[in-house]
Amino acid sequence: MTDYGHDLRFGSFLTPQNQDPQRVVDLAVHSEQVGLDLVTFQDHPYQPAFLDTWTLISWVAARTERVHLSGNVTNLPLRQPAVLARSVAGLDLLSGGRIDLGLGAGGFWDAIEAMGGRKLTPGESVQALSEAIDVIRGIWAVDERGALRIDGAYYKVKGAKRGPAPAHDVPIWLGAYKPRMLRLIGEKADGWLPSLGYLSSPTLSEGNEIIDESAARHGRDPREIRRLLNIQGDFGTSGDFIKGPAEQWVEQLLPFVLEDGIGTFILASDDPVTLQTFAEEVAPALREQAAAERESVGTPTGGVRPAAALAKRRDGIDYDGLPADLADRAVEPGDREYHKVRSTYVWSGSPGLVLRPTTPRQVSEALGYARAQHVPIAVRSGGHGISSASTNDGGIVLDLGALDGIELIDRERRLVRVGPGARWGEVAAALAPHGLAISSGDYAGVGVGGLATAGGQGFLGRSYGLTIDHLKGADIVLADGSLVRADAEHHPDLFWALRGAGANMGIVTSFDIEATELGDVAFAQILHDATDTAGFLQTWGKVVEDSPRELTAFLIVVHQGGRRIAQTYAVWAGDDTERAARALERLLPIAPVLQQSAQLVPYAAVMAPTHDQHDGQSLMRSRSALVDHIDADTAALVTGLFDRRDTSYFQIRAVGGAINDVPADATAYAHRTQNFSLSVLVRQGHEQQAAEEWEKVPATGLYLSFETHDHAAALTKAFPPVTLARLRQVKSAYDPQNVFRDNFPINPTTT
Repeated sequence: MTDYGHDLRFGSFLTPQNQDPQRVVDLAVHSEQVGLDLVTFQDHPYQPAFLDTWTLISWVAARTERVHLSGNVTNLPLRQPAVLARSVAGLDLLSGGRIDLGLGAGGFWDAIEAMGGRKLTPGESVQALSEAIDVIRGIWAVDERGALRIDGAYYKVKGAKRGPAPAHDVPIWLGAYKPRMLRLIGEKADGWLPSLGYLSSPTLSEGNEIIDESAARHGRDPREIRRLLNIQGDFGTSGDFIKGPAEQWVEQLLPFVLEDGIGTFILASDDPVTLQTFAEEVAPALREQAAAERESVGTPTGGVRPAAALAKRRDGIDYDGLPADLADRAVEPGDREYHKVRSTYVWSGSPGLVLRPTTPRQVSEALGYARAQHVPIAVRSGGHGISSASTNDGGIVLDLGALDGIELIDRERRLVRVGPGARWGEVAAALAPHGLAISSGDYAGVGVGGLATAGGQGFLGRSYGLTIDHLKGADIVLADGSLVRADAEHHPDLFWALRGAGANMGIVTSFDIEATELGDVAFAQILHDATDTAGFLQTWGKVVEDSPRELTAFLIVVHQGGRRIAQTYAVWAGDDTERAARALERLLPIAPVLQQSAQLVPYAAVMAPTHDQHDGQSLMRSRSALVDHIDADTAALVTGLFDRRDTSYFQIRAVGGAINDVPADATAYAHRTQNFSLSVLVRQGHEQQAAEEWEKVPATGLYLSFETHDHAAALTKAFPPVTLARLRQVKSAYDPQNVFRDNFPINPTTT
């Protein structure tokens, strides 16, 4: 007698007759409407009277919104596993995570062979199914490095590219009756899906015993494996097994839950009234009675984390102590979503736990839990993370992506409330209908939180200033977990520090930012031949520095295809198109133009929303410098970095104009004299040589977000002495234990 504590689910098992194709589709939709959880279909590709099951599932997925769909069971011998894996993943993504995979080893072998399948013995079919599961899971395992290679006796995969990953953890359920198949379920599958009418020997209890013994032998918890059961019955008055009123069904099915561990009942019926009665009368009553019985005997319920996932947990983290309201969205190294949250856009990470709070109160709770673990703590907003601060190895990441609200709270004052997890492209799109904009970097996929606490060198910088220059208030979770408001009247010293060194002081859960009135902007892209790199850089700097402040230009230089190319992105923030044209035309004769375009577009088009897969695509370190001018020495130094192959990517951002109108002591970002922000990505193996050269740049500061802060000198370049001394005092007041030390290490003042 075994009750695995699985939540009870109920489904339909429909016949895919093609005589009236719409009828089976209507039955599937009806199954969802009456409240069933799952719709399944027979899969007999050799049966000419049936619709193709996979085509049918795809069609039904488009007609439904909530219900899960599966073959019952999918005929593996006629469905190549690598292709099936991609088909399942693709439809799972399209349907919002509603595709499950029932698999069968095959049965009607003459019909299978007639369709071009390979006829196998029972033993061979089990081995083929085992290999197929490896292929399917291997295709879905996008977090594993390298191509998929499986050298099986029946299925061979020779370097297939992995992916896509499904939208949810697609369970693999096996339709099985014989001991060898049952042992395979215990070893590899997520569920057992027999039909009650076909069970004789072994019985359900005997089958469970075989599965459980195999699971234990392979280091699995038997509770990982859901037990499903196809049943037949009607709501007549005969009194036979599940052939009577709903109360009789409940009474007769309850032992299957409590004694045989069945967690899913699937009713084989094509009668809509029978399906409705099953869903509306049997399902809720059976759930209620099972819950009462389980409570009375103390049966543990809920999901079970697989043993393989438990084995990937990191030392030093009390996973079992995670607060319940954080646990549902938490991601561990063994979870399917881990590959999506472990890294930043640039940096590969291996955190022991990623917490994804949805409210400021949960942020506070997550921080308190993380502090108690005594492991590194990283805070992430969008995850672009050039500086490497938003992931770690073996620690905890607080991912603020769910705090992504965007609200215009006062149109007259142009005041916008933005969550740290919003992306700047989304912010631009939300403000465009109101004729407003916020200067926000140069890439739409960047999260608000990191940029709005470090500075915000954006495409509107010379006309609007830094993003932080228009921050009017913020809600913050402090190191001790308290929630406070910081603005000019409340915690003014903290408000000062937030604007330039915010990540060192707390976790901002919302920003109030003053937007600017902005219509269409002139957006130009110019591609130059930068063979004469030094001459190009020096001339480009002079032209941009002398331009009207309505023009903000960024430059990227790359070594590509055997030559050096310079890409200018320039935004004119004003309505005088003639002046815009004259300013942009001055950029053209600097060097041979390879390509150019200019258009009048909304700022939201420049910052078109995008979401990247953050998979740690680069191991390059970044160096930053703020300079007054692009002089001959600086231009020659950058040219040398390219010539020695220390780098293949260099960027300049114009940061003068309105940015320098702000007094140096008004914010923790104190660099208010420079005209340019430089950054370079250093190639692996060239770090020491590039660092020595970069020290020669006549820099008077650096920008936090573009510096890989693994050297002590960076701190004093990021903050002038007076600014740093004040920051340490603020740190002492709000984070005396230096909880937020994994950014630039601003230590509290000691007394």
